[in-house]
Amino acid sequence: MATVTTTTAILSFHSQNPIKTLPSFSLSNIPFSISKPNFTSFTNLPLSIPASKSNNANSPLNRYSRFSCNCISTATPNTNYEFSDSSSEVELRLSLVGLDIQSSRDIFVDADGTSLVVQVQHSGSHITLIETNKMFEKIKPAETIWFIDDDQLVINMKKQDPDLKWPDIVESWESLTAGSMQLLKGASIFLVGDSTEINQKVARELAVGLGYTPLDTQELLETFAKQTIDSWVLAEGSDSVAEAECAILESLSSHVRAVVSTLGGKQGAAGKAYKWQHLYAGFTVWLSQTEALDEDSAKEEARKNVKDRSVAYSNADVVVKLQGWDSDHAKSVAQASLSALKQLILSDKKLPGKKSLYIRLGCRGDWPNIKPPGWDPSNEAESIS
Repeated sequence: MATVTTTTAILSFHSQNPIKTLPSFSLSNIPFSISKPNFTSFTNLPLSIPASKSNNANSPLNRYSRFSCNCISTATPNTNYEFSDSSSEVELRLSLVGLDIQSSRDIFVDADGTSLVVQVQHSGSHITLIETNKMFEKIKPAETIWFIDDDQLVINMKKQDPDLKWPDIVESWESLTAGSMQLLKGASIFLVGDSTEINQKVARELAVGLGYTPLDTQELLETFAKQTIDSWVLAEGSDSVAEAECAILESLSSHVRAVVSTLGGKQGAAGKAYKWQHLYAGFTVWLSQTEALDEDSAKEEARKNVKDRSVAYSNADVVVKLQGWDSDHAKSVAQASLSALKQLILSDKKLPGKKSLYIRLGCRGDWPNIKPPGWDPSNEAESIS
């Protein structure tokens, strides 16, 4: 029986510029997140606004709109908190020691979708205990309850997805690397793009964070050929190198729990659409350098890429736009990649299983519309001709 899949691409925008507030946006069916070096990010927000953001009517924080972002990954003057996940809900316990809380009126909790702000009134001013517009995943704001338990503020939040285990309250590098394991289910990750260096450095960060095996097609090719890629290109041409990398990718397509960095530029197999047959075996991330200065320009650039498919990299599952490049920010780019992959898989939790099926059927190039067993792409090509 044929399996029909519609893959949703995810775009992240990574800027070297100082942090500034930018609105979220969407392009056709492609959800976008905008990421910065310290990993503040934006994601699409649902259009429905609950009547109540918190079960405490005294909260003065209703001025926070679902459609504006403060670009705060997490700002926690008091990081003394306990977190637990009990399947259908998560619980956050914040210490109130030394804050001299007189009553519940001194506490303000605003939990809204993926954002959380907790403040207390102390000595005539508001103290922020925790603030994030990027919780690990979505909650049901109307079902949020909180209470004081001795010297702790306890906040219970119902998860939108009870099957997803939250490693922590905020989305961070640590929580993403821990949480992605349950989502990827062992599926490998392939990094593609014009820069071999960027692919390599981000792949290493991902591999370390996930506990995956780092694999580098440049290193494998040069070890095999006993010469550099540059000398190989000079001797035999870029097509010869791309063909050899394609053979390497075929051998790696059945590997699990690996992060594979691929060659960039004309000599790379990923730069040729007809050589993606084995790249589809894993989740592909396109690390795309851009001169776009803001999200609107990045959106327009992405629209063009997706519409005309003139760039082979547009076959990727995830697109991360890079404004400039500094190897010191490789982990931030890796974090943006994991965040986008998380969004992608949560939009269709069957994707890792479909990747596995694609491999078991022989990586025949029929992604995402997987054909029945016995399908032969060469026979189909003959019938078309």
